[in-house]
Amino acid sequence: ITAAAAAGDAAAEAALARFTSRLARALAGVTNLLDPDAIVLGGGLSNLQRIYDDVPGLMAPFIFGDVGRTRLLRAKHGDSSGVFGAARLWDKGWNSLPLAGM
Repeated sequence: ITAAAAAGDAAAEAALARFTSRLARALAGVTNLLDPDAIVLGGGLSNLQRIYDDVPGLMAPFIFGDVGRTRLLRAKHGDSSGVFGAARLWDKGWNSLPLAGM
Protein backbone atom coordinates (compact mmCIF):
# COMPACT_ATOMS: atom_id res chain seq x y z
CA ILE A 1 0.00 0.00 0.00
CA THR A 2 2.79 2.42 0.85
CA ALA A 3 4.56 1.73 -2.45
CA ALA A 4 1.31 2.23 -4.35
CA ALA A 5 0.63 5.48 -2.51
CA ALA A 6 4.15 6.70 -3.31
CA ALA A 7 3.49 5.86 -6.97
CA GLY A 8 0.40 8.06 -6.94
CA ASP A 9 -2.38 5.51 -6.34
CA ALA A 10 -5.25 7.56 -4.92
CA ALA A 11 -6.95 4.61 -3.21
CA ALA A 12 -3.71 3.60 -1.46
CA GLU A 13 -3.12 7.18 -0.34
CA ALA A 14 -6.69 7.34 0.99
CA ALA A 15 -6.11 4.11 2.93
CA LEU A 16 -2.96 5.54 4.53
CA ALA A 17 -4.77 8.77 5.34
CA ARG A 18 -7.53 6.78 7.09
CA PHE A 19 -4.91 4.77 8.97
CA THR A 20 -3.06 7.85 10.27
CA SER A 21 -6.34 9.56 11.20
CA ARG A 22 -7.59 6.55 13.14
CA LEU A 23 -4.21 6.00 14.79
CA ALA A 24 -4.16 9.66 15.85
CA ARG A 25 -7.61 9.38 17.45
CA ALA A 26 -6.65 6.16 19.25
CA LEU A 27 -3.38 7.60 20.56
CA ALA A 28 -5.16 10.79 21.62
CA GLY A 29 -7.48 8.61 23.71
CA VAL A 30 -4.48 6.91 25.31
CA THR A 31 -2.93 10.31 25.94
CA ASN A 32 -6.10 11.63 27.54
CA LEU A 33 -6.37 8.61 29.84
CA LEU A 34 -2.75 8.09 30.83
CA ASP A 35 -0.94 11.39 30.06
CA PRO A 36 2.28 9.61 29.01
CA ASP A 37 5.50 11.46 28.28
CA ALA A 38 5.98 9.26 25.22
CA ILE A 39 4.28 6.51 23.25
CA VAL A 40 6.63 3.95 21.73
CA LEU A 41 5.45 2.34 18.52
CA GLY A 42 6.73 -1.01 17.28
CA GLY A 43 5.92 -3.47 14.54
CA GLY A 44 6.09 -3.17 10.79
CA LEU A 45 3.80 -0.17 10.38
CA SER A 46 5.85 1.81 12.91
CA ASN A 47 8.44 2.14 10.15
CA LEU A 48 6.20 4.53 8.21
CA GLN A 49 7.74 7.98 8.52
CA ARG A 50 4.35 9.59 7.88
CA ILE A 51 3.22 8.36 11.31
CA TYR A 52 5.79 10.57 13.02
CA ASP A 53 5.23 13.43 10.57
CA ASP A 54 1.40 13.46 10.49
CA VAL A 55 -0.03 11.79 13.60
CA PRO A 56 1.06 14.33 16.26
CA GLY A 57 -0.75 17.13 14.42
CA LEU A 58 -3.78 14.94 13.82
CA MET A 59 -3.91 14.07 17.53
CA ALA A 60 -4.00 17.70 18.67
CA PRO A 61 -7.75 18.36 18.25
CA PHE A 62 -8.58 15.28 20.33
CA ILE A 63 -6.24 15.89 23.27
CA PHE A 64 -7.44 17.64 26.41
CA GLY A 65 -4.95 20.01 28.01
CA ASP A 66 -1.36 20.42 26.85
CA VAL A 67 -1.29 19.76 23.13
CA GLY A 68 1.83 18.20 21.72
CA ARG A 69 3.37 17.10 25.01
CA THR A 70 3.33 13.36 24.33
CA ARG A 71 6.09 12.30 21.96
CA LEU A 72 5.75 9.46 19.45
CA LEU A 73 8.89 7.34 19.32
CA ARG A 74 10.01 4.35 17.30
CA ALA A 75 10.90 1.23 19.23
CA LYS A 76 14.64 1.38 19.90
CA HIS A 77 15.29 -2.18 18.72
CA GLY A 78 13.05 -2.11 15.65
CA ASP A 79 10.21 -4.41 14.70
CA SER A 80 11.28 -7.13 17.12
CA SER A 81 11.39 -5.00 20.27
CA GLY A 82 8.41 -6.80 21.80
CA VAL A 83 10.00 -10.20 21.25
CA PHE A 84 13.29 -9.00 22.74
CA GLY A 85 11.45 -7.62 25.78
CA ALA A 86 9.56 -10.87 26.29
CA ALA A 87 12.81 -12.82 26.07
CA ARG A 88 14.42 -10.57 28.67
CA LEU A 89 11.47 -11.03 31.03
CA TRP A 90 11.73 -14.79 30.57
CA ASP A 91 15.44 -14.65 31.32
CA LYS A 92 14.80 -12.57 34.48
CA GLY A 93 12.54 -15.20 36.03
CA TRP A 94 9.14 -13.90 34.98
CA ASN A 95 8.54 -17.31 33.43
CA SER A 96 7.94 -18.77 36.90
CA LEU A 97 4.85 -16.64 37.61
CA PRO A 98 1.56 -18.58 37.63
CA LEU A 99 -0.68 -17.93 34.64
CA ALA A 100 -4.16 -16.63 35.48
CA GLY A 101 -6.91 -19.14 34.79
CA MET A 102 -4.58 -22.10 34.27
